[in-house]
Amino acid sequence: MSGHPEKIVIVGNGVAGVTAADGLRAAGFDGELTIIGDERHAAYSRPALSKALLAPAPDLDAHRLPAPTHGATEILGVPATGLDIAGRRVSLADGSAQSYDALVVAAGSRARRLTESPHELTLRGFDDAVALRERIAGGPSVLVVGGGPLGMEIASGCVNAGCTVTVVSQGAPLVEQLGTHLAGVFTAAARERGVRIVDSGAVSVEHDGDRARVVAGDSAVHEAEILVSAVGDIPNVEWMSGTGLVTRGALHVDERGMLGPDIAAVGDVAAFPTNRGVRRIPLWSSAIEQAKVAAVALMRGAAAPPLAFDPYFWTEAFGLTLKAVGDLPVAGDPEYVDGGPVGPALMRWASGDGAGSAVALDYRIPIPRLRRVRATADA
Repeated sequence: MSGHPEKIVIVGNGVAGVTAADGLRAAGFDGELTIIGDERHAAYSRPALSKALLAPAPDLDAHRLPAPTHGATEILGVPATGLDIAGRRVSLADGSAQSYDALVVAAGSRARRLTESPHELTLRGFDDAVALRERIAGGPSVLVVGGGPLGMEIASGCVNAGCTVTVVSQGAPLVEQLGTHLAGVFTAAARERGVRIVDSGAVSVEHDGDRARVVAGDSAVHEAEILVSAVGDIPNVEWMSGTGLVTRGALHVDERGMLGPDIAAVGDVAAFPTNRGVRRIPLWSSAIEQAKVAAVALMRGAAAPPLAFDPYFWTEAFGLTLKAVGDLPVAGDPEYVDGGPVGPALMRWASGDGAGSAVALDYRIPIPRLRRVRATADA
């Protein structure tokens, strides 16, 4: 297409999609804008689902985002089912289609499952969070399979609800995401709250009526009334099969989020260039930064600035709050800028590439200060 687009379609109504919509308007797009979302809900904050919505006194408004100002037409609860690149059309599950001059793919991802059983719960969307909160209200026994950030946040919410919790993790919880030092702090806090942690290899899941059973790699059997799995996500790209745009289950974009002429991909579906290679980084902050850059690129092409991704991550579990700027996991012991090994602390790690990482643990440090600490990590 030559010239500026007159109609842009965004597939995905999560934070990546709505940020792209806002970014397009800010970049001067005044044409027809349509957002297609497979969920019936308006856009919401996904990180709140495993934090504030599972808290003992849940903040039922924590997931809400400000009312949109992008003026887009929203088609909600209707998934995209196909893409015709030559015809510039997105097919929808209700049999309709949307034409476009430019397209933003922000279709997100879904929870990876261990089984097809309805007794296996996952936490990906708002409805999942509501269902889980209702199920744990009576304090049942809970098995959480997966020791990543989401699994540990779920385990924390279940403990706070009075549940007896077992976490089955492939390796020590959070080590792959945070590194040994920080993971050890969270694991110790989990055990202090009564969480039983099982370090296991591959597991199989069985159900005896409504009761879940997990068979670990050493043949040990772990049972509970509720099973929740948190074993990763799967990008929603099947609807694009046959287009030639999908590479190893994701959409590999350039440094501006472009997948091809007049097509951008952002958020959980996108693998983009980083200082550690082309990677998919399915985090809230990553989706926002990608979407901002891609929106400008759709309007300005190669004149748009490339993505300069500054990793940011945060988690809350077992009474701890962690905020990190810089690459994770971190290796070795930290340098303490504030605090120490016991209690709140602001830490930094130097790195060979001169970037460094800064981490605030259970300590309300403004993000600009965290970034300054990271910048001086190798000083």
